[in-house]
Amino acid sequence: MEYKNILVNMLVNLGDVILTTSALDLIKKFFPYTKITALVKPVVKDAVIDNPVIDDVIIFDYKSKVSTFKQTREMISEIRRRKFDLSISFDRKLRPALLTFMSGIKKRVGPSKVFDDDTSRVTILYTDVIKITHDLNKTHQSETYQEIVRKFFNIEGHGTPQFPRTFSIKANELLSHFAPNKFKIALCVKGTFPLKNWSKEYFVEVVDALSIKYDAEFFIIGAPDDREYADEVIAAMKVDVKNFCGETSLTDLAEIFRKIDLFITVDTGSAHIAATTEVKMVTIFGCTPLSRWRPINPNAISLTSNEKCCPCKVKPENCPSYPKPNCLYNVKPEDVIKAAIELLDE
Repeated sequence: MEYKNILVNMLVNLGDVILTTSALDLIKKFFPYTKITALVKPVVKDAVIDNPVIDDVIIFDYKSKVSTFKQTREMISEIRRRKFDLSISFDRKLRPALLTFMSGIKKRVGPSKVFDDDTSRVTILYTDVIKITHDLNKTHQSETYQEIVRKFFNIEGHGTPQFPRTFSIKANELLSHFAPNKFKIALCVKGTFPLKNWSKEYFVEVVDALSIKYDAEFFIIGAPDDREYADEVIAAMKVDVKNFCGETSLTDLAEIFRKIDLFITVDTGSAHIAATTEVKMVTIFGCTPLSRWRPINPNAISLTSNEKCCPCKVKPENCPSYPKPNCLYNVKPEDVIKAAIELLDE
């Protein structure tokens, strides 16, 4: 059966939203005339509006573990009004599963597992539970999302993550601060939690070394809340580094990546945005497995120390080597410098 009007639940974080588009890319390859509508959080809307594999967007503004009857009722009415003939969930959250169930979508698909191996009662709300049998930590997360699609539609092949491409005045404005004949190197120094944050001192060593070898200029990108942390890193630098945290939209970032020479980053959502542009990049992994979360980019070098305790299952303060976790401190500045030189000298 070919479905004409699909709702996909993408109420996940930015990096996962981008990786789920690989599954939508696969659907579009086999069913190009199928309409795909994405259900997303407001913070990631720029990643899906005008995305080449997404036809429409529903923005669901809610806070985790907080809900109102009115808000839920309005969303159910909106979903019911659009008359979807299929919903696909790329996680096992209760809220979207209830929304699609109460909206009366007859075919509701979800995975047996997606982020961990634990069982979930949420799956009773699906009409079709897709059995995921591979080892999650040894399989790229995009492949897990695509496996849901492959098994349900009984298709084969692979998709690639997709991101909108729009003209960005802001990107041009920020890059105008730099001389056109110099290397432009961007940094992302802060992840979503402490065990993703590479040492500030290590970043300083990398920038100092690259500034000596190359005629280059540097800047840091990130969310508004990252600005103070970035300022602390910049304060220790021997060269001028600009702080653009909070000054760009997601599509601005993508255009910046298309115009620069190198991106050095921790494991975060912006790494997956950058990967879709194929910018040269070095990604530093700590407590998360590179095999599962590396950026899908032929011009990327991903670094990890392959600690036995990875993936980490404890809070940062319970890490035996905290506040200098081995998974981050064993990826040395010289490793990043070597990778950066390899990319810049190509």
